[in-house]
Amino acid sequence: MAQSKANGQGGGLVPAAGGAVAIPTLLGRSAQRIPVGGRIRAGIKVLTRRAAESGQAREIYDAGVAQGKGFDAIERELAAALPDFKNPLTPKNVPYFTVRGEDFPNPELARQIMDLYAEDRGDGVQRLYRFPVVFPADAWQNVMPHELVTWTSSERRFWSEYSEDGQTRYCKTYEQPPAPGAGRRVVRIFGGRKVTLRAENNGLCDPESCAEYQGKKCNLSGRFIFFVPGIKSISAFELPTNSFYAMQAAIEKFQTIGFMRGGRISGFLDGQRTPFYISKRLVEVSRIDEEGRPTRVAQWLIELEAPVDPTALLRHDEDLDALELRAADAANVLQGHGGGTSTVQVVSEDGVIEVASPSPVVEQAGERGQRSSGASTASRPAAPAPARAEPARSAQPKRGEAPLAGRPAAADAGVEAKEVAWLFDAAAALGVDAESYERYATKRWGQGWKKAAGGRKRALEDLTPFQDDGAGFVEKVKGELEVWA
Repeated sequence: MAQSKANGQGGGLVPAAGGAVAIPTLLGRSAQRIPVGGRIRAGIKVLTRRAAESGQAREIYDAGVAQGKGFDAIERELAAALPDFKNPLTPKNVPYFTVRGEDFPNPELARQIMDLYAEDRGDGVQRLYRFPVVFPADAWQNVMPHELVTWTSSERRFWSEYSEDGQTRYCKTYEQPPAPGAGRRVVRIFGGRKVTLRAENNGLCDPESCAEYQGKKCNLSGRFIFFVPGIKSISAFELPTNSFYAMQAAIEKFQTIGFMRGGRISGFLDGQRTPFYISKRLVEVSRIDEEGRPTRVAQWLIELEAPVDPTALLRHDEDLDALELRAADAANVLQGHGGGTSTVQVVSEDGVIEVASPSPVVEQAGERGQRSSGASTASRPAAPAPARAEPARSAQPKRGEAPLAGRPAAADAGVEAKEVAWLFDAAAALGVDAESYERYATKRWGQGWKKAAGGRKRALEDLTPFQDDGAGFVEKVKGELEVWA
Protein backbone atom coordinates (compact mmCIF):
# COMPACT_ATOMS: atom_id res chain seq x y z
CA MET A 1 0.00 0.00 0.00
CA ALA A 2 1.07 3.55 -0.52
CA GLN A 3 3.24 5.01 2.15
CA SER A 4 2.96 8.67 3.01
CA LYS A 5 4.22 10.92 5.77
CA ALA A 6 2.52 14.14 6.58
CA ASN A 7 3.97 17.06 8.44
CA GLY A 8 7.22 15.24 9.20
CA GLN A 9 9.31 17.14 11.70
CA GLY A 10 12.23 16.48 13.98
CA GLY A 11 15.88 17.19 14.49
CA GLY A 12 19.06 15.45 13.45
CA LEU A 13 20.43 14.51 10.08
CA VAL A 14 19.31 11.34 8.34
CA PRO A 15 20.77 9.71 5.23
CA ALA A 16 18.63 10.05 2.14
CA ALA A 17 18.58 8.11 -1.11
CA GLY A 18 21.97 7.93 -2.79
CA GLY A 19 23.84 8.54 0.46
CA ALA A 20 22.98 12.25 0.66
CA VAL A 21 22.00 13.79 3.98
CA ALA A 22 18.41 14.89 4.45
CA ILE A 23 18.57 18.23 6.26
CA PRO A 24 15.56 19.22 8.38
CA THR A 25 13.68 22.20 6.99
CA LEU A 26 10.72 24.30 8.03
CA LEU A 27 8.45 21.99 6.09
CA GLY A 28 9.94 18.84 7.62
CA ARG A 29 10.79 15.60 5.91
CA SER A 30 8.02 14.29 3.73
CA ALA A 31 8.11 11.20 1.56
CA GLN A 32 9.79 11.76 -1.78
CA ARG A 33 7.25 12.29 -4.52
CA ILE A 34 7.72 12.37 -8.25
CA PRO A 35 6.04 15.45 -9.73
CA VAL A 36 3.25 14.60 -12.17
CA GLY A 37 2.43 16.82 -15.13
CA GLY A 38 -0.43 15.00 -16.81
CA ARG A 39 -2.81 12.08 -16.64
CA ILE A 40 -3.53 9.36 -19.18
CA ARG A 41 -6.76 7.55 -18.42
CA ALA A 42 -7.36 3.83 -18.82
CA GLY A 43 -10.87 4.09 -20.19
CA ILE A 44 -13.77 6.38 -20.99
CA LYS A 45 -17.08 7.41 -19.50
CA VAL A 46 -20.38 7.19 -21.35
CA LEU A 47 -23.92 8.28 -20.63
CA THR A 48 -25.97 6.01 -18.43
CA ARG A 49 -28.94 4.35 -20.03
CA ARG A 50 -31.31 6.84 -18.40
CA ALA A 51 -29.21 9.88 -19.32
CA ALA A 52 -28.85 8.65 -22.91
CA GLU A 53 -32.61 8.94 -23.32
CA SER A 54 -32.30 12.72 -22.93
CA GLY A 55 -31.52 14.59 -26.14
CA GLN A 56 -30.00 17.48 -24.18
CA ALA A 57 -27.67 15.12 -22.32
CA ARG A 58 -26.51 13.53 -25.57
CA GLU A 59 -25.85 16.95 -27.07
CA ILE A 60 -23.77 18.12 -24.09
CA TYR A 61 -21.85 14.84 -24.01
CA ASP A 62 -21.08 14.76 -27.74
CA ALA A 63 -20.00 18.41 -27.77
CA GLY A 64 -17.68 17.87 -24.79
CA VAL A 65 -16.04 14.80 -26.31
CA ALA A 66 -15.54 16.62 -29.64
CA GLN A 67 -13.88 19.56 -27.87
CA GLY A 68 -11.51 17.27 -25.98
CA LYS A 69 -12.93 18.06 -22.55
CA GLY A 70 -12.29 15.73 -19.65
CA PHE A 71 -15.09 13.51 -18.47
CA ASP A 72 -15.16 15.25 -15.09
CA ALA A 73 -15.85 18.56 -16.83
CA ILE A 74 -18.55 16.97 -19.01
CA GLU A 75 -20.17 15.47 -15.93
CA ARG A 76 -20.22 18.85 -14.21
CA GLU A 77 -21.91 20.42 -17.24
CA LEU A 78 -24.49 17.65 -17.29
CA ALA A 79 -25.19 18.05 -13.57
CA ALA A 80 -25.65 21.82 -14.00
CA ALA A 81 -27.97 21.49 -17.00
CA LEU A 82 -29.85 18.40 -15.78
CA PRO A 83 -29.92 18.42 -11.97
CA ASP A 84 -32.23 15.40 -11.91
CA PHE A 85 -29.34 13.20 -13.11
CA LYS A 86 -27.06 12.62 -10.11
CA ASN A 87 -24.57 10.36 -11.88
CA PRO A 88 -25.12 10.83 -15.62
CA LEU A 89 -21.86 9.12 -16.69
CA THR A 90 -20.59 5.61 -16.07
CA PRO A 91 -17.15 4.10 -16.78
CA LYS A 92 -16.75 1.88 -19.83
CA ASN A 93 -13.94 -0.62 -20.35
CA VAL A 94 -12.33 -0.13 -23.78
CA PRO A 95 -9.15 -1.46 -25.47
CA TYR A 96 -7.50 1.98 -25.70
CA PHE A 97 -6.38 4.84 -23.46
CA THR A 98 -7.78 8.35 -23.28
CA VAL A 99 -5.50 11.37 -23.65
CA ARG A 100 -7.25 14.76 -23.33
CA GLY A 101 -5.75 18.21 -23.08
CA GLU A 102 -7.77 19.05 -19.99
CA ASP A 103 -5.89 16.37 -18.03
CA PHE A 104 -2.58 18.16 -18.65
CA PRO A 105 -1.41 21.53 -17.29
CA ASN A 106 0.10 21.98 -20.75
CA PRO A 107 -2.47 20.62 -23.26
CA GLU A 108 0.23 20.59 -25.94
CA LEU A 109 1.75 17.51 -24.24
CA ALA A 110 -1.45 15.55 -24.82
CA ARG A 111 -1.32 16.43 -28.52
CA GLN A 112 2.33 15.38 -28.74
CA ILE A 113 1.60 11.99 -27.16
CA MET A 114 -1.21 11.35 -29.63
CA ASP A 115 0.85 12.54 -32.59
CA LEU A 116 3.70 10.18 -31.67
CA TYR A 117 1.92 7.05 -30.56
CA ALA A 118 -1.77 7.06 -31.55
CA GLU A 119 -2.83 4.71 -34.35
CA ASP A 120 -5.82 3.89 -36.50
CA ARG A 121 -6.82 0.25 -36.23
CA GLY A 122 -9.32 0.26 -39.03
CA ASP A 123 -12.17 2.40 -37.71
CA GLY A 124 -10.83 5.71 -39.00
CA VAL A 125 -10.15 7.09 -35.51
CA GLN A 126 -6.69 7.75 -34.06
CA ARG A 127 -6.51 6.22 -30.59
CA LEU A 128 -3.78 5.40 -28.10
CA TYR A 129 -3.53 1.61 -27.86
CA ARG A 130 0.11 1.17 -26.85
CA PHE A 131 2.88 3.55 -25.84
CA PRO A 132 6.45 3.37 -24.45
CA VAL A 133 7.30 4.37 -20.90
CA VAL A 134 10.44 4.77 -18.79
CA PHE A 135 10.15 4.59 -15.04
CA PRO A 136 12.02 7.19 -12.96
CA ALA A 137 12.80 5.07 -9.88
CA ASP A 138 13.97 1.55 -9.07
CA ALA A 139 11.50 0.78 -6.26
CA TRP A 140 8.23 -0.37 -7.78
CA GLN A 141 6.38 1.10 -4.78
CA ASN A 142 7.51 4.56 -5.97
CA VAL A 143 6.41 4.14 -9.58
CA MET A 144 3.19 2.30 -8.76
CA PRO A 145 1.86 3.78 -5.48
CA HIS A 146 -1.48 2.38 -4.35
CA GLU A 147 -3.80 2.35 -1.35
CA LEU A 148 -7.28 1.60 -0.13
CA VAL A 149 -9.05 4.94 -0.11
CA THR A 150 -12.44 6.51 0.48
CA TRP A 151 -13.24 9.73 -1.35
CA THR A 152 -15.90 12.30 -0.67
CA SER A 153 -17.02 14.82 -3.26
CA SER A 154 -14.23 17.17 -2.20
CA GLU A 155 -11.43 15.25 -0.48
CA ARG A 156 -9.84 12.00 0.56
CA ARG A 157 -11.57 10.92 3.77
CA PHE A 158 -9.95 7.61 4.78
CA TRP A 159 -6.90 5.86 3.40
CA SER A 160 -4.63 2.94 4.24
CA GLU A 161 -1.01 3.28 5.27
CA TYR A 162 1.49 0.73 6.51
CA SER A 163 3.63 1.08 9.62
CA GLU A 164 7.34 1.74 9.23
CA ASP A 165 8.16 -1.96 9.59
CA GLY A 166 5.58 -2.88 6.94
CA GLN A 167 3.79 -5.30 9.27
CA THR A 168 0.65 -3.37 10.24
CA ARG A 169 -1.83 -1.62 7.95
CA TYR A 170 -3.53 1.41 9.49
CA CYS A 171 -6.55 3.45 8.48
CA LYS A 172 -5.70 7.16 8.48
CA THR A 173 -7.81 10.29 8.34
CA TYR A 174 -7.44 14.02 8.96
CA GLU A 175 -7.72 15.49 12.44
CA GLN A 176 -10.58 17.84 13.09
CA PRO A 177 -9.24 21.39 13.44
CA PRO A 178 -9.49 22.84 16.95
CA ALA A 179 -12.83 24.50 17.60
CA PRO A 180 -12.59 28.29 17.84
CA GLY A 181 -13.17 29.89 21.21
CA ALA A 182 -15.70 32.62 21.88
CA GLY A 183 -15.00 35.60 19.65
CA ARG A 184 -12.06 33.84 17.99
CA ARG A 185 -11.47 32.56 14.51
CA VAL A 186 -10.72 28.97 13.56
CA VAL A 187 -7.12 28.10 14.43
CA ARG A 188 -4.83 28.29 11.42
CA ILE A 189 -3.01 24.98 10.90
CA PHE A 190 0.62 25.33 9.87
CA GLY A 191 1.77 22.87 7.24
CA GLY A 192 -1.69 21.58 6.39
CA ARG A 193 -4.13 19.39 8.22
CA LYS A 194 -2.69 16.89 10.67
CA VAL A 195 -3.12 13.16 10.03
CA THR A 196 -4.29 10.74 12.69
CA LEU A 197 -5.53 7.18 13.09
CA ARG A 198 -9.19 6.60 12.45
CA ALA A 199 -11.10 6.12 15.70
CA GLU A 200 -13.02 3.04 14.54
CA ASN A 201 -11.47 -0.44 14.70
CA ASN A 202 -8.54 0.82 16.81
CA GLY A 203 -7.14 2.58 13.77
CA LEU A 204 -6.51 -0.65 11.87
CA CYS A 205 -7.39 -1.16 8.21
CA ASP A 206 -9.50 -4.31 8.08
CA PRO A 207 -11.58 -4.40 4.88
CA GLU A 208 -13.75 -7.31 6.07
CA SER A 209 -15.00 -5.28 9.04
CA CYS A 210 -14.97 -1.85 7.36
CA ALA A 211 -18.39 -0.34 6.61
CA GLU A 212 -16.95 1.83 3.82
CA TYR A 213 -15.27 -1.08 2.08
CA GLN A 214 -18.31 -3.33 2.38
CA GLY A 215 -20.45 -0.49 1.06
CA LYS A 216 -18.09 -0.09 -1.94
CA LYS A 217 -17.13 3.40 -0.83
CA CYS A 218 -13.54 2.34 -0.10
CA ASN A 219 -11.65 0.77 -2.97
CA LEU A 220 -8.17 -0.11 -4.12
CA SER A 221 -6.70 2.81 -6.03
CA GLY A 222 -3.30 2.95 -7.70
CA ARG A 223 -1.40 4.64 -10.49
CA PHE A 224 1.63 4.11 -12.68
CA ILE A 225 4.11 7.00 -12.77
CA PHE A 226 6.43 7.25 -15.77
CA PHE A 227 8.05 9.35 -18.46
CA VAL A 228 7.13 8.97 -22.12
CA PRO A 229 10.12 8.89 -24.52
CA GLY A 230 9.99 11.74 -27.01
CA ILE A 231 7.85 13.99 -24.79
CA LYS A 232 9.87 16.85 -23.35
CA SER A 233 8.57 17.31 -19.83
CA ILE A 234 10.48 17.38 -16.55
CA SER A 235 7.31 16.20 -14.82
CA ALA A 236 6.19 12.60 -15.14
CA PHE A 237 2.80 11.33 -16.27
CA GLU A 238 0.41 9.05 -14.46
CA LEU A 239 -2.04 6.33 -15.42
CA PRO A 240 -4.62 5.64 -12.68
CA THR A 241 -5.99 2.14 -12.20
CA ASN A 242 -8.09 0.32 -9.62
CA SER A 243 -7.51 -3.16 -11.05
CA PHE A 244 -5.97 -5.57 -8.57
CA TYR A 245 -5.10 -7.97 -11.41
CA ALA A 246 -3.30 -5.31 -13.46
CA MET A 247 -1.24 -4.09 -10.51
CA GLN A 248 -0.37 -7.59 -9.32
CA ALA A 249 0.80 -8.57 -12.82
CA ALA A 250 2.87 -5.38 -13.03
CA ILE A 251 4.56 -6.14 -9.70
CA GLU A 252 5.61 -9.54 -11.02
CA LYS A 253 7.08 -7.90 -14.14
CA PHE A 254 8.91 -5.29 -12.05
CA GLN A 255 10.39 -7.94 -9.78
CA THR A 256 11.47 -10.14 -12.68
CA ILE A 257 13.17 -7.29 -14.54
CA GLY A 258 14.73 -6.00 -11.33
CA PHE A 259 16.16 -9.44 -10.57
CA MET A 260 17.83 -9.64 -13.98
CA ARG A 261 19.10 -6.02 -13.85
CA GLY A 262 20.55 -6.02 -10.36
CA GLY A 263 17.51 -4.35 -8.79
CA ARG A 264 17.02 -1.69 -11.46
CA ILE A 265 13.74 -1.01 -13.25
CA SER A 266 14.41 2.65 -14.05
CA GLY A 267 15.71 3.92 -17.36
CA PHE A 268 15.90 1.97 -20.60
CA LEU A 269 16.08 -1.78 -20.26
CA ASP A 270 19.23 -2.40 -22.29
CA GLY A 271 21.91 -0.77 -24.37
CA GLN A 272 19.51 -0.57 -27.33
CA ARG A 273 17.32 2.01 -25.52
CA THR A 274 14.44 -0.43 -25.17
CA PRO A 275 11.65 0.95 -22.92
CA PHE A 276 8.75 -0.72 -21.19
CA TYR A 277 5.43 -0.52 -23.04
CA ILE A 278 1.95 -0.08 -21.62
CA SER A 279 -0.94 -1.62 -23.54
CA LYS A 280 -4.19 -3.47 -22.87
CA ARG A 281 -5.12 -7.11 -23.04
CA LEU A 282 -8.57 -8.73 -22.98
CA VAL A 283 -8.68 -11.31 -20.20
CA GLU A 284 -11.28 -13.11 -18.15
CA VAL A 285 -11.19 -12.20 -14.46
CA SER A 286 -13.13 -13.68 -11.59
CA ARG A 287 -15.40 -11.63 -9.36
CA ILE A 288 -18.06 -12.19 -6.73
CA ASP A 289 -21.55 -11.12 -7.75
CA GLU A 290 -24.16 -9.53 -5.52
CA GLU A 291 -25.34 -12.95 -4.37
CA GLY A 292 -21.86 -14.09 -3.37
CA ARG A 293 -21.34 -16.43 -6.31
CA PRO A 294 -18.06 -16.43 -8.27
CA THR A 295 -18.38 -15.40 -11.89
CA ARG A 296 -15.98 -14.64 -14.71
CA VAL A 297 -16.16 -11.54 -16.88
CA ALA A 298 -14.05 -10.29 -19.78
CA GLN A 299 -12.15 -7.05 -19.19
CA TRP A 300 -9.49 -5.03 -20.90
CA LEU A 301 -6.67 -4.87 -18.36
CA ILE A 302 -3.59 -2.68 -18.38
CA GLU A 303 -0.57 -4.76 -19.33
CA LEU A 304 3.07 -3.87 -18.75
CA GLU A 305 5.29 -5.18 -21.53
CA ALA A 306 9.07 -5.58 -21.52
CA PRO A 307 9.92 -6.41 -25.17
CA VAL A 308 13.55 -7.31 -24.58
CA ASP A 309 15.67 -10.43 -24.90
CA PRO A 310 16.09 -11.67 -21.30
CA THR A 311 19.58 -12.91 -22.06
CA ALA A 312 20.51 -9.36 -23.04
CA LEU A 313 19.51 -8.21 -19.56
CA LEU A 314 21.52 -11.00 -17.96
CA ARG A 315 24.53 -10.06 -20.11
CA HIS A 316 24.19 -6.41 -19.11
CA ASP A 317 26.11 -6.85 -15.85
CA GLU A 318 28.78 -8.82 -17.68
CA ASP A 319 29.14 -5.98 -20.15
CA LEU A 320 29.52 -3.53 -17.26
CA ASP A 321 32.22 -5.72 -15.72
CA ALA A 322 34.04 -5.87 -19.06
CA LEU A 323 33.77 -2.09 -19.35
CA GLU A 324 35.16 -1.74 -15.84
CA LEU A 325 38.09 -3.98 -16.72
CA ARG A 326 38.84 -1.97 -19.87
CA ALA A 327 38.64 1.24 -17.84
CA ALA A 328 41.17 -0.18 -15.39
CA ASP A 329 43.49 -1.04 -18.29
CA ALA A 330 43.15 2.49 -19.63
CA ALA A 331 43.94 3.92 -16.20
CA ASN A 332 47.10 1.83 -16.06
CA VAL A 333 48.19 3.13 -19.46
CA LEU A 334 47.58 6.72 -18.38
CA GLN A 335 49.59 6.12 -15.23
CA GLY A 336 52.57 4.90 -17.23
CA HIS A 337 52.08 1.15 -16.81
CA GLY A 338 50.88 0.39 -20.31
CA GLY A 339 54.08 -0.63 -22.10
CA GLY A 340 55.62 -4.06 -22.49
CA THR A 341 56.95 -3.86 -18.94
CA SER A 342 56.02 -1.79 -15.96
CA THR A 343 58.05 -0.54 -13.04
CA VAL A 344 57.02 -1.25 -9.48
CA GLN A 345 58.60 0.22 -6.37
CA VAL A 346 59.02 -2.26 -3.53
CA VAL A 347 60.06 -1.29 -0.02
CA SER A 348 62.33 -3.84 1.66
CA GLU A 349 65.01 -3.93 4.34
CA ASP A 350 67.52 -2.78 1.72
CA GLY A 351 65.47 0.24 0.71
CA VAL A 352 63.50 0.89 -2.47
CA ILE A 353 64.14 -1.60 -5.24
CA GLU A 354 62.99 -1.05 -8.82
CA VAL A 355 61.60 -4.31 -10.26
CA ALA A 356 60.51 -4.73 -13.89
CA SER A 357 57.32 -6.75 -14.32
CA PRO A 358 56.48 -8.70 -17.50
CA SER A 359 52.77 -7.93 -17.11
CA PRO A 360 51.48 -4.46 -18.03
CA VAL A 361 49.32 -4.30 -14.95
CA VAL A 362 51.29 -6.24 -12.37
CA GLU A 363 52.33 -4.43 -9.22
CA GLN A 364 53.42 -7.70 -7.69
CA ALA A 365 55.01 -6.77 -4.43
CA GLY A 366 52.44 -4.11 -3.64
CA GLU A 367 49.49 -6.44 -4.08
CA ARG A 368 50.81 -9.80 -2.89
CA GLY A 369 52.30 -8.95 0.44
CA GLN A 370 54.61 -11.78 1.47
CA ARG A 371 53.76 -14.20 -1.37
CA SER A 372 57.06 -13.74 -3.19
CA SER A 373 58.57 -16.79 -1.50
CA GLY A 374 55.99 -19.09 -3.12
CA ALA A 375 56.20 -17.67 -6.64
CA SER A 376 58.11 -19.14 -9.54
CA THR A 377 61.09 -17.07 -10.66
CA ALA A 378 61.53 -18.66 -14.07
CA SER A 379 60.08 -15.76 -15.97
CA ARG A 380 61.07 -12.97 -13.61
CA PRO A 381 63.83 -10.52 -14.47
CA ALA A 382 66.98 -10.93 -12.47
CA ALA A 383 66.56 -8.78 -9.42
CA PRO A 384 67.09 -9.17 -5.69
CA ALA A 385 64.00 -10.63 -4.03
CA PRO A 386 62.66 -8.46 -1.20
CA ALA A 387 62.80 -9.98 2.25
CA ARG A 388 59.54 -8.40 3.36
CA ALA A 389 57.33 -6.64 0.86
CA GLU A 390 54.96 -3.90 1.90
CA PRO A 391 52.23 -2.18 -0.11
CA ALA A 392 53.61 -0.73 -3.32
CA ARG A 393 54.24 2.97 -3.65
CA SER A 394 54.12 3.14 -7.43
CA ALA A 395 50.65 4.65 -7.27
CA GLN A 396 51.97 7.61 -5.27
CA PRO A 397 52.84 10.73 -7.32
CA LYS A 398 56.43 11.90 -7.30
CA ARG A 399 57.40 15.10 -5.59
CA GLY A 400 55.96 18.04 -7.52
CA GLU A 401 53.78 15.77 -9.65
CA ALA A 402 50.04 16.39 -9.65
CA PRO A 403 48.00 13.27 -8.94
CA LEU A 404 46.37 11.79 -12.03
CA ALA A 405 42.58 11.84 -12.26
CA GLY A 406 41.10 8.42 -11.79
CA ARG A 407 43.69 7.13 -9.31
CA PRO A 408 42.00 5.39 -6.35
CA ALA A 409 41.96 7.05 -2.96
CA ALA A 410 44.30 5.61 -0.33
CA ALA A 411 41.47 3.75 1.38
CA ASP A 412 40.24 2.25 -1.89
CA ALA A 413 43.77 1.23 -2.83
CA GLY A 414 44.17 -0.47 0.54
CA VAL A 415 40.97 -2.46 0.11
CA GLU A 416 41.99 -3.38 -3.42
CA ALA A 417 45.42 -4.59 -2.28
CA LYS A 418 43.92 -6.70 0.52
CA GLU A 419 41.39 -8.34 -1.80
CA VAL A 420 44.04 -9.16 -4.42
CA ALA A 421 46.41 -10.45 -1.74
CA TRP A 422 43.66 -12.74 -0.43
CA LEU A 423 43.02 -14.12 -3.91
CA PHE A 424 46.70 -14.93 -4.46
CA ASP A 425 46.95 -16.50 -1.00
CA ALA A 426 43.87 -18.63 -1.68
CA ALA A 427 45.31 -19.77 -5.02
CA ALA A 428 48.61 -20.65 -3.34
CA ALA A 429 46.74 -22.64 -0.67
CA LEU A 430 45.10 -24.64 -3.45
CA GLY A 431 48.48 -25.35 -5.06
CA VAL A 432 48.84 -22.66 -7.73
CA ASP A 433 51.88 -20.39 -7.46
CA ALA A 434 51.53 -16.64 -7.77
CA GLU A 435 53.10 -16.35 -11.22
CA SER A 436 50.83 -19.01 -12.73
CA TYR A 437 47.75 -17.54 -11.10
CA GLU A 438 48.71 -14.09 -12.40
CA ARG A 439 48.89 -15.38 -15.98
CA TYR A 440 45.70 -17.42 -15.56
CA ALA A 441 43.66 -14.53 -14.16
CA THR A 442 44.95 -12.06 -16.74
CA LYS A 443 44.07 -14.44 -19.55
CA ARG A 444 40.55 -15.02 -18.22
CA TRP A 445 39.50 -11.50 -17.13
CA GLY A 446 41.90 -9.12 -18.84
CA GLN A 447 44.90 -7.16 -17.71
CA GLY A 448 42.86 -4.80 -15.55
CA TRP A 449 41.17 -7.48 -13.49
CA LYS A 450 42.88 -6.49 -10.23
CA LYS A 451 41.94 -2.83 -10.56
CA ALA A 452 38.28 -3.49 -11.33
CA ALA A 453 35.91 -4.55 -8.57
CA GLY A 454 34.08 -6.70 -11.12
CA GLY A 455 37.30 -8.51 -12.01
CA ARG A 456 38.10 -9.28 -8.38
CA LYS A 457 34.52 -10.44 -7.84
CA ARG A 458 34.76 -12.88 -10.75
CA ALA A 459 38.08 -14.19 -9.47
CA LEU A 460 36.52 -14.86 -6.08
CA GLU A 461 33.55 -16.64 -7.66
CA ASP A 462 36.02 -18.72 -9.68
CA LEU A 463 37.94 -19.83 -6.58
CA THR A 464 35.00 -20.54 -4.27
CA PRO A 465 33.86 -23.90 -5.76
CA PHE A 466 37.38 -25.34 -5.29
CA GLN A 467 37.74 -24.70 -1.55
CA ASP A 468 38.11 -28.44 -0.89
CA ASP A 469 39.49 -29.44 -4.29
CA GLY A 470 42.99 -28.06 -4.73
CA ALA A 471 43.89 -30.68 -7.34
CA GLY A 472 40.84 -29.72 -9.38
CA PHE A 473 41.81 -26.05 -9.34
CA VAL A 474 45.40 -26.87 -10.32
CA GLU A 475 44.11 -28.86 -13.30
CA LYS A 476 41.79 -26.02 -14.30
CA VAL A 477 44.60 -23.46 -14.26
CA LYS A 478 46.93 -25.84 -16.10
CA GLY A 479 44.30 -26.47 -18.78
CA GLU A 480 43.70 -22.76 -19.25
CA LEU A 481 47.39 -21.94 -19.57
CA GLU A 482 48.65 -24.93 -21.52
CA VAL A 483 45.90 -26.87 -23.28
CA TRP A 484 44.03 -23.78 -24.51
CA ALA A 485 47.05 -21.52 -24.86
